[in-house]
Formats: sequence, structure tokens, C-alpha cells
Amino acid sequence: MRILFIGDVVGKAGRRVLAAHLDRLVDKFRIDFSIANVENAADGSGVTPDLAAEFLAMGIHCMTTGNHIWDKREIAPYIAAEKRLLRPINYPDELPGSGCYLGETAGGLPVGVINVMGRIFMPPVNDPFRAARAAVEDLKTRARVVIVDMHAEATSEKMALGWHLAGLASAVVGTHTHVPTADERILPGGTAFITDVGMTGPYDSVIGMEKEASLSRFLFHMPARLTSAQKDARLAGVVIDVDEESGRARTIERVTRGDADA
Repeated sequence: MRILFIGDVVGKAGRRVLAAHLDRLVDKFRIDFSIANVENAADGSGVTPDLAAEFLAMGIHCMTTGNHIWDKREIAPYIAAEKRLLRPINYPDELPGSGCYLGETAGGLPVGVINVMGRIFMPPVNDPFRAARAAVEDLKTRARVVIVDMHAEATSEKMALGWHLAGLASAVVGTHTHVPTADERILPGGTAFITDVGMTGPYDSVIGMEKEASLSRFLFHMPARLTSAQKDARLAGVVIDVDEESGRARTIERVTRGDADA
């Protein structure tokens, strides 16, 4: 089984480059199941019901998020009903939505997806390590293949979760920083890992935002409205090959596409 995981989709440019390349990637790598982190899809801050529906129409099977999931108020009733849009599992249980999804491929093979958020330099949430492990153990009773999106700032926290779930999850994929890392590997027990898959969005920017406003914040420490940039759109993702019988990952490969590849 081959899983495509798309890194944080930022704004209109990210949506455009994803739409341009998704079908081609699915065909080229013979993808069975596609996941995308979409928490920055609405101009870099949150996701709306219309945009979530747009991703599903593209062929994305499951959408993960992170600390920006609540930025658009209208997402709360939508996420309560749409099981394919996840919020971090270690938010309080009283909040709408879920941090787990059990989907399936076109061939009927079950795939579990878990969304969890770190705590270092992030909003306060419950323990990601215990929450993620309990969720993986639960999903493994129904699906051999389980993919975890660890949405976190600190590389150490993401790596630690990878080791915590080594041999249990099929993959632990880091998101949030918008900067792709080059440390993809297979951990002992067959768990694919990468610290951060990177950003699907405009790279002529500061992590997806217009450079001028970002620089103003750093130079003058004054409020400046951040809007998503538009130029040099690129897709960042990983393709994970998993043995569907054991749930163990065989390979993990970084993939990138840009406007020039269209």
C-alpha cells in the first residue's frame, strides 16, 4: 500500500499547486490513500467548510490540522459532522470533531489516521505521547496501517514521538514548521519517520506569509497583518510504502513539485 502525505497547505497558492499535481502524483506513485494537512488553507490561517470540501473533491481521503483549526468559526459545526477532517486528538474531548479517522482504500483496505499536537512552544494541550499511543493501539485493532501526523514546533518532541511509536505506528510524519527536513528513515519495527514534511505553498515568503509584513514584525515589533504570499508555489510531501499485511513501512520518499513542473 502506498500513502501520500502532503505537508501544510498554505493559502490559495498551496491549494493551486496541490490541485495541479495531486492526480499526477497519485498516478506516478500508484497512491492508494492521500492525506493532507490543511490548517493553513484559508489565507494561511484555518480552513473553511468550502475549502475542506474542495480538498475532498480533489481526491484527498483525510485532512489533518493543528493549532489553527479553530481560526474560522464556521469550522466547528462542520468538523463535528465531517469525520474526514481531524483536529488534534489531545485537545479536550468536549470540543467538536475527532483526532482519529478510520478510512479505506479503493480496494477496501482499512487505513487509520491520527492527528496529535505537541506542547513545546505550542498552545496548552493534553499529553501528546499518551494520547497518540492509546489512539494507535485502538486503531490497530481495526487497521494494520496507521499514520500519525505530529503537529509540533520542536524537532526533539517530534523525534521523541517517533521513537515512542516505533514498531507500533506505520508512520509518524511531522508538520507545522513549514520547513522540510531531510531525515526521512524507517525506525526499528517498521515505522516511517520524518521530522517535518514541509509546506505546500508559496516559497517566495516567510513560511508562507508575505515577506514585508513578516519583516516588519521582526524589525519593529509592531502588529502587522499577515497574509499568505502567492509566488513560487511548491508542493512538499512524502510517499510511504507500507506492507498491508504487517503494517510495517518499507520505504519513505520525499516528493516535491512546483509551478515549473506543471
